[in-house]
Amino acid sequence: MLRLLVASAHVPRPTSSGHGVHVSARFRGVPRSTRVVPEERSPIWNETLVWPLGMCPLQPTASLTLRLRHWGQPAPQGDLGATTVSLDRLVADPGLPLALADVPLLDPRGQPTGCTVTFRCSYIPHGTAEDTAVLQGQVPLRAASPGTPHHPSKPSAGSKEDFQVRVRIIKGHQLQGNDIKPVVIVLIGQHRFRTRIRVGNNPYYNEVFCQNFHLTLAQLAVEPIRIQVLDSRATRAKAVIGIFQVRTVAEGRGVTPRSGRSHPLCHPRSWTSAPSAVRQEQEEPAGDEDVEANLLKPPPCAATLQLCVYRAEDLPQEAARQHLPSVGSKRGFVAAAVRVSFAGRTLCTRVMPPDANPEWNEVFFFPLRLPPICDEIQLAILSGSRSSKVLGTAVLHLSQISSAGAELEEGTPGFLPCFGPSFLPFYGPRPDAAGMLSTDTKVAYRGRVLLELSTHMRTPDGCQQATIAPEDVTRVQCHLPRHRFGLCGVFYSATMVPAGPELLRFELSLGNYGDMGDVTCKPAASVTPHGCPLFDGNRYHYLPWYGDKPVAAVTSSWEDASHRWDALNLLRALCRRLERNVAELRGARGDMVGDIGRRLLRQLAQDCGRALPRLEAQPTPTPLDTHLRATRLHVLRCLAAAAAVPPRAGWDTLLPVAEGWLGRVTALAVEPQAGVPDVLLWLLRGERRVACARVPAADIMFSRSGPGTCGQFCGRIQTLFLVGSGDTCTQLRLRLWLGRVADSRDLPRHLEGTLHVYVEMYENQTKLLGKWGSRGLLGRPSFSDSAGKAGLPCHRIHPPKGWRWNGPWTVEPQRRLLLDTETNMGEVLEDVYENESRQPSGEWGRAAVASTDASGTAVPPKEEVACPQGWHITDGWRVDVTGAVDEAGWEYGVSVAPGSPPAAWHATEKTYHTHRRRRWLRTRHRDPSAQGPEQDVASFLQLDGAHSPEAAGAEAWEYSSLWGRRFHLQPRTGDVCRRRCWHRRMVPTQPPPVAPLFLLEGSLGMEDLAEEDKPAVAEQQAQGSCRTSPKQPMPLILCTFPRPNFFQLRCYIFQALELAPRGTKATADPVAHVSFVHVSQSTQVLPGTRDPLWDQTLLFHRVLLYGDPRGVWHEPPAVVVEVFDQDKAGPGGPAGELLAAFELLYDAEDGRLAQVSTPPWRQGVFSVPLGVRPLLQLVALEVLAWGLRGLPRGVRAPSLEVQCGGRTLRTPTITDLAANPNFPINAFLLMLHLPAEEEYVPPIRLRVLDMRDFGYRPEVGQACVRGLERYCCQPHGKGQPPSSGTPQTSSGALLPGSAAPWGRIAQLLPRITAKTGAEGKAAEEKKEADEDEGEEDWWSKFYAAMGDKTKSRRGTSGDRLKIYSCELEAVPDFGGLQDFCQTFPLYQPGGHPEAREDPAPVGEFKGLFCIYPLPEDPEVPPPPRHFQQLPPSQPQKCLVRVYIIRAFDLPPRDRNGLCDPYIRVSLGTKKLGQRDQYVPNTLEPVFGRLFELTGTIPLEKDLRVTLLDYDLLPPDQEIGTTTIDLENRLLSRFRAHCGLPTVYRTTGPGCWRDQLPPSQTLEHFARARGMPAPEFSAEGTTVTFGDHTFLLSQFESGPPASRQPEAPRERLALHVLHACHLVPEHLETRTLYNSTQPGLEQGKVQMWVDIFPASLGPPGPPVDIMPRKPQRYELRCVVWNTRDVDLKDVNLLGQQMSDIYITGWLDGLEEQRQKTDVHYRSLQGDGSFNWRFVFPFEYLVAEQLCVLPRKEHFWSLDETVLKVPPKLILQVWDNDKFSADDFLGVLELELTRLPQPAQRPQDCTPMVQETPQTPWPWRRVQTPSWFSLFRQRRARGWWPCTVQEGSKRRLSGKVELSLELLTAKEAEERPVGKGRDDPNMYPTLPAPARPEWSFLWLQAPLRSLRYSICQQHRCRVSLALALLLLFALLLTFVYAAPGYLAMKLVNPLQSLHLAGSEHRAAEQHAASGAKP
Repeated sequence: MLRLLVASAHVPRPTSSGHGVHVSARFRGVPRSTRVVPEERSPIWNETLVWPLGMCPLQPTASLTLRLRHWGQPAPQGDLGATTVSLDRLVADPGLPLALADVPLLDPRGQPTGCTVTFRCSYIPHGTAEDTAVLQGQVPLRAASPGTPHHPSKPSAGSKEDFQVRVRIIKGHQLQGNDIKPVVIVLIGQHRFRTRIRVGNNPYYNEVFCQNFHLTLAQLAVEPIRIQVLDSRATRAKAVIGIFQVRTVAEGRGVTPRSGRSHPLCHPRSWTSAPSAVRQEQEEPAGDEDVEANLLKPPPCAATLQLCVYRAEDLPQEAARQHLPSVGSKRGFVAAAVRVSFAGRTLCTRVMPPDANPEWNEVFFFPLRLPPICDEIQLAILSGSRSSKVLGTAVLHLSQISSAGAELEEGTPGFLPCFGPSFLPFYGPRPDAAGMLSTDTKVAYRGRVLLELSTHMRTPDGCQQATIAPEDVTRVQCHLPRHRFGLCGVFYSATMVPAGPELLRFELSLGNYGDMGDVTCKPAASVTPHGCPLFDGNRYHYLPWYGDKPVAAVTSSWEDASHRWDALNLLRALCRRLERNVAELRGARGDMVGDIGRRLLRQLAQDCGRALPRLEAQPTPTPLDTHLRATRLHVLRCLAAAAAVPPRAGWDTLLPVAEGWLGRVTALAVEPQAGVPDVLLWLLRGERRVACARVPAADIMFSRSGPGTCGQFCGRIQTLFLVGSGDTCTQLRLRLWLGRVADSRDLPRHLEGTLHVYVEMYENQTKLLGKWGSRGLLGRPSFSDSAGKAGLPCHRIHPPKGWRWNGPWTVEPQRRLLLDTETNMGEVLEDVYENESRQPSGEWGRAAVASTDASGTAVPPKEEVACPQGWHITDGWRVDVTGAVDEAGWEYGVSVAPGSPPAAWHATEKTYHTHRRRRWLRTRHRDPSAQGPEQDVASFLQLDGAHSPEAAGAEAWEYSSLWGRRFHLQPRTGDVCRRRCWHRRMVPTQPPPVAPLFLLEGSLGMEDLAEEDKPAVAEQQAQGSCRTSPKQPMPLILCTFPRPNFFQLRCYIFQALELAPRGTKATADPVAHVSFVHVSQSTQVLPGTRDPLWDQTLLFHRVLLYGDPRGVWHEPPAVVVEVFDQDKAGPGGPAGELLAAFELLYDAEDGRLAQVSTPPWRQGVFSVPLGVRPLLQLVALEVLAWGLRGLPRGVRAPSLEVQCGGRTLRTPTITDLAANPNFPINAFLLMLHLPAEEEYVPPIRLRVLDMRDFGYRPEVGQACVRGLERYCCQPHGKGQPPSSGTPQTSSGALLPGSAAPWGRIAQLLPRITAKTGAEGKAAEEKKEADEDEGEEDWWSKFYAAMGDKTKSRRGTSGDRLKIYSCELEAVPDFGGLQDFCQTFPLYQPGGHPEAREDPAPVGEFKGLFCIYPLPEDPEVPPPPRHFQQLPPSQPQKCLVRVYIIRAFDLPPRDRNGLCDPYIRVSLGTKKLGQRDQYVPNTLEPVFGRLFELTGTIPLEKDLRVTLLDYDLLPPDQEIGTTTIDLENRLLSRFRAHCGLPTVYRTTGPGCWRDQLPPSQTLEHFARARGMPAPEFSAEGTTVTFGDHTFLLSQFESGPPASRQPEAPRERLALHVLHACHLVPEHLETRTLYNSTQPGLEQGKVQMWVDIFPASLGPPGPPVDIMPRKPQRYELRCVVWNTRDVDLKDVNLLGQQMSDIYITGWLDGLEEQRQKTDVHYRSLQGDGSFNWRFVFPFEYLVAEQLCVLPRKEHFWSLDETVLKVPPKLILQVWDNDKFSADDFLGVLELELTRLPQPAQRPQDCTPMVQETPQTPWPWRRVQTPSWFSLFRQRRARGWWPCTVQEGSKRRLSGKVELSLELLTAKEAEERPVGKGRDDPNMYPTLPAPARPEWSFLWLQAPLRSLRYSICQQHRCRVSLALALLLLFALLLTFVYAAPGYLAMKLVNPLQSLHLAGSEHRAAEQHAASGAKP
């Protein structure tokens, strides 16, 4: 498992664009991503990403790519930089995490972007314990120190762990529905939780739900978190408002520390804020401003994964076979089914009848979310029913068969998961390999299944399983053309094989082809000849093949996937060459970087230019082939383009870029559709399979396209390790070749040796009555193989088809099987048991079988046992008197049956004993030989020259005393069995077009019998013979080499580090065994050490290696070094690190090897030469041994023993541990020689010994200090005074344990003072003139430090508080408070704990180390010592003040999801804290408690702060505990015992609480640092401190911040102390842990501790931290009028109207609901009320929340204090008499964020939720103005009411309100009544002026009618009157028109008019006539 902890990043210039940032990591092509956080300068994640590795270990070339990105933006624009990190250090040391801080990020061109990232990576190998703890909490990364508090180690990835999942429901926003009462249902796995029922569309919950799991990490990954929001008022079918799902392992990111954000529900405008956390929560939930970003986040795509299961091949047989089956035995096949599991869902096919190739033709459907969360599709073949055993398993990884595309790989084309149609091999355990390791259950091939996988972008329709159509089955067959493949293996050497009399052989198989236990395939020459293991003379056994190397050949038939193998091998070759260049570039320095970089780019461009196989030439490419080829081509083109341009920023920037290239190519170098199973190599011991190794087929695959497309080990010699049960780990060196048979013509030429094919058969005889014959063979056939199986006579053996005999049958003994077991032994212990039986007389007499071996088998008497030739006897026979025997060596027993030996033996004689025996021993030694043991073996095997079979003569027979025992050439007395070996070679009939060895398949069968033999065999079968008919023997193949080459191996074994002894031993007696080919040697045994320094060279002279010497140069054999404990057997002994070097020299005949110098001879061994061994230097190791802590009670007088580099230092004994646990002498010096290279420095080992009576000194504890480079420093100069602490390291970093020299402080002080003065000036400029110190309190500083200015009162006067989000020990600036001495945990002696055990410390050692070089010249005086000025080590009494502020993130303990926490503080035997002082029903209690204790430090150094849950009946449950080491704080030179305030005061809330004023504190600080005392001026405005003068004006540029400034001397001293980086006045956040759930956080507590030694005088007054009390307020809301309210009813006249009334309440105070009177028959939505609501409530100003104490139920004992935001909820209703009232609208007003009301109804519009952004300032939309009623106190105007319709909210009315907020005192002075009750004042509310029609219609029917006619229909009436008038006018016109026309025609008035005219004319004429 690979774990990546992404801690934080640094963005120099945040864009403030609103886009969040996240870190995307990629390993092996699998992406992981952190959560999205708001972009800021220093974003923090502290999130762990996990990659399960399974059985694939981490490779040295592995790399990890990290990319910092903007969320939601495309790849080029959103990238902030990337980096690639090599993981080779994790491979070299998995126990040491890779912690990197501020790693620069680069752009695609390799230029730094300015952004950095801080992370920590750890590697947990498969099957081992997790030795590195994942950093938890917001703790900056730092190197782990021995003083880090002990946390339990993590189990392995496959074991179960304790997890805690927490879900916090904060609030809902814009929930759908009208007048709803939402409740949230939380399902964590299978556990159901629910919140309280709230009212409204924006409910506030703030409830936490917790569930514990004991699962593996993979099981936790599939446990979902489902959250539903329901309406408690609605019916069940309509209750669901929304639902969403959160997974504990989001997007495959492993254990999610925190996922805090707003999650959208099913409806796009409804969301809830529900952070989910695993183990711990680390970040405050996102605010409202993150809502829209999350709503715009694209939801996961829904898809369907379709998996087709067609058929299977090569399924195993049903019977569990412990032996290889004989030919002709009937075996039944299994009734099989296929089980598929994906994403928590498991489906299974139907069970098919027993068959080797069953067909299912079924398809499965799985729902898939893109991107996929689950990466593995697990498949299994079941035997029989679904609940039966699993035959084999396989896994499909979605990351290998799909790609996310441009989001991850800079434009790489993506594709959906697809696979096949192709076969997928399955692996599982073999029944006949029961002795294999149980951890490797997938070692054997168990068949393969034809699969096809595709993905469809559609929602699953619910169908899970179906049958495949016949046409689809026919279509798939075209993808399966078969070709013949050949597999060849040449075995060069086999060593470290199991010892024993049983013969060994190797089996080579590919699938079922070549498997001796399979009967479905034709037999092949897949097994090597039997071999007898031979002792190498030192420790191991080997098979003596020498010049005749066995060859195995297997022919098989598979699909041709050459295009896949060629592409895979091309990419792997590219990776290997790029990996070598990257490794060289990583270690290059200077000008070599450029040379290697140019070569890297040139070779990369060449490799990327090689063309991948074209799919057009393939008959049946699959969709995955097409997608993979496109992806690979794209990546190769990108890499080729990048390699064509050298880096612009210099060659130093090429390394991270090249590592990124390597990671991208490695992720593509996989082929999931290979189809051909792995090659299996089995070691057979007799008939049992004892060890196995797997070789991927692609690694040895031959390609006709050229060498570049061949496998890595195709035709090359490689070394494999066959792993088995127990101690079996065989080393096998062989050459493998796999390819098409048609391409194997040139294979024999590449094998170096000459191939010989022959047949071997043994003729067996028995000696009866002194004559040899074939009768009475006692179950042995006349002709058999070497193992005794029945065979055919020589005249009935015929060559296979296409082969002919090459010469006659010859007799030649197999000398390799005749080697004596004592070969290569220099000394042999012989034993013979003398047996006696009890006679009838009771006396002991000679037994029937007088001489036997240990098993009771008869052997010759000891007098007749002759000494073999070449041996001599050193002493005679002697009786063995050791063991369970009497004085004479006899042991006694009772025989169960006559003639049988006793089953058990006893040392004491009894009367009922019938037998006794004693053991005789003698030792013989081999005669010294001039040739040596190896030459003797070569002479026996006749390796020196050729020999003829005729010359063998009498040696043709091999003799033995019994069948099954070892044979020998020379006859001996008592031999009754003999055999001889017949050989006959054969050659092909004619030269074949392919390799001849692939034409031997099927030669072992009945079809090859001769015609004259077939009738006899048929007659035997007709007679029903129970015996298996003999078969033709399988030909054997040998590769013969004419002569060997000689080499010399030199092994330089220098030292081993950190060996872990086995058992209960504290130390080890290590010895190293080195094995090379068939020889081995051992180093000296170094007793009593875990860091042995051998300094020894092992010389292997004239080692035989066959083949071309140039091949050895390129493919040298492996050298195996095993380190053992001398008295412990097995390879599982010491485990650690070995420092060694090896050199292989060719011993040519020209004698050049003799010119090489021999290593120096020292103390009886060859030592390591100077040019090879590490450079040693003389160093001084100073040890500060301060004391021992926490030892068991039985320890009385302990002492310390320090071991390093072979030297030991012992401290004086602590005489009285109970009175003073410190050592009487604390400083020690040890001079020793250590390697100059830091990686070779051995660790420091600590041992604590106790002095007991009679000189007994048992070991009570031990520790190992690694990484000594952090303690290395430079020695003091001659003129420099020694410091009291350890100086700086060579790199300039400060060592833990010391302050910097005064010169460094003097350099820092001017810069710090300038910065401090600038900060003080800025603070004074911002300070308000009307500052009032009387209003100050501690909580003001607290909230100001939290960044919440609204909760902080004015008048802090520059007094600041530092809040740490972690423990004070975890702050990097203070070095864990272990600057004086560190804490090293001591563990129980007895070796390193087991992998899965959690070691518990038995004590602690407090001390420190300092390492610096010493001059080699003894005349040069040594430098001054470091640890000289030390404080007194006597215990001192102290006053301890513990301030507990608050706790948060506590886990629920009660059934109501809350707890009742209270505090208990303990120091030694003192305990404070009462049960009745608990805070009821809360998970975030605010304590504000002070505890004062007195204790003696270091006797009482551990302060424990425990939070317990109060229960009615004790005992109370422990919530969590944190422990503080007070001694470290008291001794730390960072002055951690009392934080420094920023302002010095003698009165007021911020009064100085330390014992010494600042000036005396500065003097004390200078004295502790070894510096001169400060000198102040008379005025106190100037101080001289360390040859530097500081002025008060440098710190205070303006007038003092306080109105009553203190003495300038103290203020200046305080400024100088702050400049020295001491611990300021602070508040630390400590994590709580519970012993019942170690490793799981149980919340956090914020607190600080003050320690006051009694010797410094009384301290100042304590700080008042009492919590603020909530203030009582009264909200007065007057409802004046309503406008445009929806009309829901219809009156008798058909008019719409509403009977309006308004209800109102404060959120959380639903029981105080108030309502107005009813405004009846509002016909226009207008209403008049003049009604007052009065809501008293308690308000916490600091938190801006309403405090609602109330009992949840009547049976509740305590009130639950709820804190909700102050929100006024008003609802408008329509009153109905006979039905439920109709809901008309709602108005929710948050009193702290009120929108400005409209002053006119027509200006009242719905409130804007978001403000659109525009780049033009003159076009910006005016944002709504918000204000807080707590500041403005009064408001009046119109607010809109809304109602939910569908997915939107619309305006449903307008309400005119006046809001007034009063304090309790003001409300008492100005009392008012509710509604219009008395006192009706402030203001006086008159009765509403409602229209008359608003009353009952019976009281005013005419008025109602008038309103209905005039008011409601005035337009219609006016229109009707106008039309009526127009109609009347029209009628009048029509009526008058005829008369008018007639008058117009007749004109009767015209005559009248004419007559009148004439009359007037006459009169005028008359008148005119009269005048004249």
